[in-house]
Amino acid sequence: MKPVKIIALVLVIAIVVGCAGFGIIKHEEVSYVMAAMNKAISTIKDGTWEDIIKGSGEDSEAESEAPQLTFTPNDYAGVSLQSVEDVVNYYNTVYNATKAETANYTTEDGGTAVFYKALVEESLTLKPDSLLVDGTANSLINGAAPGLLSKIFQSNVNGLPPCANRDPNQDIDETGASLMTSRVTPEDVLSCEVVDNGDGTITITIVPQTVNMSHKGMDAQGHFFNALGAIDGAIEGIGVKWAEGTTADNCKVIYEGGYAKVKVDVASGKIVEGDYHMVVNVNISHANLLILSNKSASLTIYYDNKFPASDEYIMERRQLVRQ
Repeated sequence: MKPVKIIALVLVIAIVVGCAGFGIIKHEEVSYVMAAMNKAISTIKDGTWEDIIKGSGEDSEAESEAPQLTFTPNDYAGVSLQSVEDVVNYYNTVYNATKAETANYTTEDGGTAVFYKALVEESLTLKPDSLLVDGTANSLINGAAPGLLSKIFQSNVNGLPPCANRDPNQDIDETGASLMTSRVTPEDVLSCEVVDNGDGTITITIVPQTVNMSHKGMDAQGHFFNALGAIDGAIEGIGVKWAEGTTADNCKVIYEGGYAKVKVDVASGKIVEGDYHMVVNVNISHANLLILSNKSASLTIYYDNKFPASDEYIMERRQLVRQ
């Protein structure tokens, strides 16, 4: 399974741009759209998408879904957290301790592999009714999108996000640097909250700052999530042109509204539960593709990582058995 950025690429190209044609009732025009969708999927399957990924743009407006959090300085289950910096430092400490652990797994062929002990389940969905073409919902488009998504997205098994691989030795960012330890800084935090659960655990929720074209491990959103990276170059690479403006003007991938929520066992100093909810708002404007002219479209992607992964999940997804 390729990284989740591939799924977003298919959605942006095949659905957001391609499905715009479904608003046109002529049969030959629908055929053009289907050809564009097939071309997009082919670039994923043959790996050529990797040759056309490039840099990022600037922030743009997006409607935030982020919870409104208020941090109160206090002692939480014996942990003194008096500032956002304290919260970040504590999060980094427990994240690093949790991700440092490895475990042996029996593989499908009966061998043994060493992977992260803390594995997560992942899911990818579209926000209901978020797919708009020229600002308008289309029942055919919205009906087709989940089916296409289910065909091209297969959930994987990896470590705590951001993470590139369940094998710690292969868990690296796009520059080759390790992702085994947290990179969160106080400047990454838009808001946060800490709750003492009264049972020796505390729950930390952090909402990161908004980022356009986030990269895994490389910015405020990428410090928490498996961000998709730059997809603007990929869109250009499959033949999308612009009726006006540049790719940076017309292709916005805004990360806003997501959060990381972890429950920490204070005695062990490790994360025992985690929910990483990434929200990606994709906006394409003034797009020309094949016979389609000056189309605009948008959608919102939800990408979730849930820790811990169940034994059933890791068996179903990767035929692994914890030893």
